[in-house]
Amino acid sequence: MRWFTYILLVFTFTGCSKDIIELPAATQTGEHIFGCKLDGVFWVPEGFGIVPTALLLEARFIDDNIKINARYFATSPTESEFEIYLKNVTEPGVYPLNKKVSIYPNQTESYAYHIKRKITPLDQWVTNANYTGVVHITKVDRVNKIVSGTFEFRAESMSNPGEFITVTEGRFDIKMI
Repeated sequence: MRWFTYILLVFTFTGCSKDIIELPAATQTGEHIFGCKLDGVFWVPEGFGIVPTALLLEARFIDDNIKINARYFATSPTESEFEIYLKNVTEPGVYPLNKKVSIYPNQTESYAYHIKRKITPLDQWVTNANYTGVVHITKVDRVNKIVSGTFEFRAESMSNPGEFITVTEGRFDIKMI
């Protein structure tokens, strides 16, 4: 019985990173999905062990602005996260990511941000006037708290200017907090 308990604990507190073979379908029903290709490699939020799913993907309205966070913890201690912040979202439409933001995004402009870290950042990338992108909001439902859309962008490294990441085929369909 002790061995069974030990093995159960090992499987509970350790996780296996699954190979992602496809992105989630682009939906508009609050399916709570997020996915993209990061430099050609599939990326979806994923946890390990007992990390609650709620911590992996969240979105919220801040007045007429939308903030989306998607986290990947499956390769702990290295983790990564996307943050997409959109200003003045009142209806479906195209929202450009093409303005300069401060050294750490301060929510004065729309931006997309990606970080890779082991407790402290290994690197951070952010959209700006030279490394741009776009978010297509396909659904904004404040009553049912759903935001859906697609995105793509290039973001410049904050520690190595001129180096960048490319994010393509992005999609999200999130039940807001």
